[in-house]
Amino acid sequence: MKIVLTDAQTVIDGLVNADILKKFGEVDINGLLSYEEVADAVADADIVICNKTLINEYTLRYAKKLRYIGLFATGYNNIDTDYCRRHGITVCNAGSYSTNAVAQHTFALILEHFNKTAEYNQYVHDGKWKRSPTFSPFVYPLNELYGKTFGIIGMGAIGQAVAKIADAFGMRVIFYNRSEKNIPYGTQTTFEKLLEESDIISVHCPLNAQSENMFNESSFAKMKKGALFVNTARGGVMSEQALFNALESGHLGGACIDTLKVEPMEENCILMQAKNCIMTPHIAWAPVETRQRLMGIVADNIRNFLNGTPSNVVN
Repeated sequence: MKIVLTDAQTVIDGLVNADILKKFGEVDINGLLSYEEVADAVADADIVICNKTLINEYTLRYAKKLRYIGLFATGYNNIDTDYCRRHGITVCNAGSYSTNAVAQHTFALILEHFNKTAEYNQYVHDGKWKRSPTFSPFVYPLNELYGKTFGIIGMGAIGQAVAKIADAFGMRVIFYNRSEKNIPYGTQTTFEKLLEESDIISVHCPLNAQSENMFNESSFAKMKKGALFVNTARGGVMSEQALFNALESGHLGGACIDTLKVEPMEENCILMQAKNCIMTPHIAWAPVETRQRLMGIVADNIRNFLNGTPSNVVN
């Protein structure tokens, strides 16, 4: 059996490997195939494992043996699932591997905004503390999380993990979710009320027709003056131009962004010029332990498929 990885470098590095897959057969590891290279690379594959590689009729045109596609991801919008269904190819994703990692990174961003750790570290390493007239220089204003209203968009597994942390900080948690949810760490409300009442809004919903550009000029304008906007979900849920405008005008107090509509970031991304905008390169999901867990889920999915009991099937 031949297993082909098409974009392995999006998951594998010197700390995380794909050795667990070798027990199923020959593993052909490709770092990052271009769209034009995929068809030839998977022509004789029994199994294809990918993350963001575009898999469709064109890239599978030679893959007559292929019966299984596994994803190093929860999202599968890069896979033509209809084509795969018609051709007897099972597609399985990997869910719930990054819940704690994304929740952790969400608060790493939030704490950086409120505690200015990087700025104060730089202040000290620039030798400025040595020259300070007082033991505690108030160079960058700090703020507490305690007592603030924390609004969450999307109350799935990640949203609930974030709500639990916010509750531990003594924050009032409110959330908006399309279906009714009953959780111990928050109160469900409407989207409009969440915009109006939240000091911090954190997005944890999937990207779909309902959520695309849900944060636009209108929604940012309805947020509290000085509020913080956090997006560790998908870049498509926000208008980058609208966010830039809300930051530049001073209406928003800041933004913490881990995802953009186009990744890697475009050369002319407008948020590079935005005020009070902390950005990380889509790494919320990527701690070593998280990627190792992901590799284990992918292997379990293959094993279950081969045993005739496929898991996490999306088509």
